[in-house]
Amino acid sequence: MSALQYPWPQTPQAGTTIEVAPGVHWLSMPLPFALDHINLWIVAEEGGWTLVDTGIGNAETRALWEKLLERFSPVKRVIVTHYHPDHAGNAEWLCTRFGVELWTTQGEYLTAHAVRASSAGYTTEAVLKVFQRNGLDSAKHAAMSGRGNRYALLVPDFPHSYRRIIDGDVVKIGNHGWRAIIGHGHAPEHLSLYCEELNVLIAGDMLLSTISTNVSVWSIDPEGDPLRLFLHSIARYRELPADVLVLPSHGKPFRGAHERVAQLEAHHRAHFAELKEALAKKPASAGELLPVLFRRPLDAHQTFFAMGEAIAHLHYLYYAGEAQRAAGPDGIMRYAAR
Repeated sequence: MSALQYPWPQTPQAGTTIEVAPGVHWLSMPLPFALDHINLWIVAEEGGWTLVDTGIGNAETRALWEKLLERFSPVKRVIVTHYHPDHAGNAEWLCTRFGVELWTTQGEYLTAHAVRASSAGYTTEAVLKVFQRNGLDSAKHAAMSGRGNRYALLVPDFPHSYRRIIDGDVVKIGNHGWRAIIGHGHAPEHLSLYCEELNVLIAGDMLLSTISTNVSVWSIDPEGDPLRLFLHSIARYRELPADVLVLPSHGKPFRGAHERVAQLEAHHRAHFAELKEALAKKPASAGELLPVLFRRPLDAHQTFFAMGEAIAHLHYLYYAGEAQRAAGPDGIMRYAAR
């Protein structure tokens, strides 16, 4: 398949759904970010419905859920692909409302609680310290400081128990089995679900159609190599049929998973080449290399994620033996060509 195919040209309007496969319904919820909506999924269950991802936990999203739940009740279970607020924000609200369990992976469940509690190093201040060591300038640092725990605002509560999903598990939803595919790099144990009978993949954020998934180094694992983990994870989608219908969390459903994996691999190879070219001229920090990877102006919110991505690309090159690094007298880590 040479190009991606989009069976549905329009995203469903807020409060409406599109059935994209037998018993699988696509809905969209608004987000207060540059990425202004998220795709969620409702799957037919015996005597009710399973919800996959929940949107952020605010009044606007919950009002839209109220409208949808007039058609899609009762809810039999809630599945969360990963802990990020646009996916997990209403999990507790929905689980409590219907008296049902949350199903997710252990890494995502525990991380959601840690981030909500600002524990285990999950604080903005800890992240900014990592960014400072990697060359974030003082003006951008000041713009990002004092934000508080925004995650807890978007995920007001989170379930205190869950059903654990492990890689390879088959989750029975109605008459179909959905095999769990666990991916890494974007989140600790990101869950995707593949139904062979329907030839459908609920991909979450791991395989997006038009944008690249954010893969960042964060304070909890400041020496990590998440981009290597991400590239290894998306390569597994080549094991699925080339014409599998991919249901991503952002963008439109598409066919062409193998092609999209190749596009993302090429995207990151191009970034690696650009960074190596820049490092061949002079050593530089992640902060100094932001214009190499991001050629558009970045606001404070975008810079936060851009810094994490720049560090991730540099770590990949360093651990692959394609760059060297050293901290200067100012304590800032700079990379150089090898």
